[in-house]
Amino acid sequence: MTPETGIDPGLRDAYRPEPPPRGFGLKDDLVMALRFFSRLPTGDSPHEKPDLGRIAMALPLASLVMGVLPVLLLIGGVGAGLPPYFAAALAVAAMVVVGGGMMEDSLADAADGLFGGATRERRLEILKDSRHGTYGVAALCLFLVLRVTALGSIAAINPLAAGALWLAANIAGRSGGLWIAVALPPARPDGASATAGALPRSRFAIGAALAALLVFVIGAPASSLLGVILALVAVMLAALAWTALCRHLVGGQTGDLIGAAAGLGEIAALAILLIFA
Repeated sequence: MTPETGIDPGLRDAYRPEPPPRGFGLKDDLVMALRFFSRLPTGDSPHEKPDLGRIAMALPLASLVMGVLPVLLLIGGVGAGLPPYFAAALAVAAMVVVGGGMMEDSLADAADGLFGGATRERRLEILKDSRHGTYGVAALCLFLVLRVTALGSIAAINPLAAGALWLAANIAGRSGGLWIAVALPPARPDGASATAGALPRSRFAIGAALAALLVFVIGAPASSLLGVILALVAVMLAALAWTALCRHLVGGQTGDLIGAAAGLGEIAALAILLIFA
């Protein structure tokens, strides 16, 4: 007992409420997702080990945050008198900077690895190589060109619609691309995806539902309800096809293959949304 209170310190500590656990909650998950997928400043809170389950649930909001500056640059550039395709190129460049070029690098590495090797071992070796070959450069150039032409063509008519469609497609692609992490095990035990842990179906479903809601809210006014539904179906089909290809060629998934799935999903969504715009 203490002389001041007459209470045994052991009993006092036993009944003291436990402090709430740190690092769990929407804000913390959003910070984790932004740190994993972007180069945006996220404050000075302690860095946590990436958890793909937590990241998946916050990724739709993180994608929204990541897309704000590039979309504003697109809309503002056209509004200031810049040619639509020039403004689109600037906006795409801004998105590359915000994302640290991770999606673009993933697409290039995935193209080189999957199509440049004859065996599973060789494909994984190429995937790990930071240098880009012919397949990778071609995939990277096509991805950037498709983005710029899609945005520029719509921005010439309605820059607000172009920004909304791009934002919706990016949200859908990033979240839909995570399906490969649900369906396939890590191809390497020491890769980035393996470090981030497994992605439970339930957490993927929560993130996918939030992404679908945001896509409807943002994309439907600029396209149509049918266009948004078909765009989400296109993202799903692209994710399933990419997963089947990765299963066949390397028997698993890597961080590059996840990033590539996100880029392919974005282009698939953009293609459908543009038809109905």
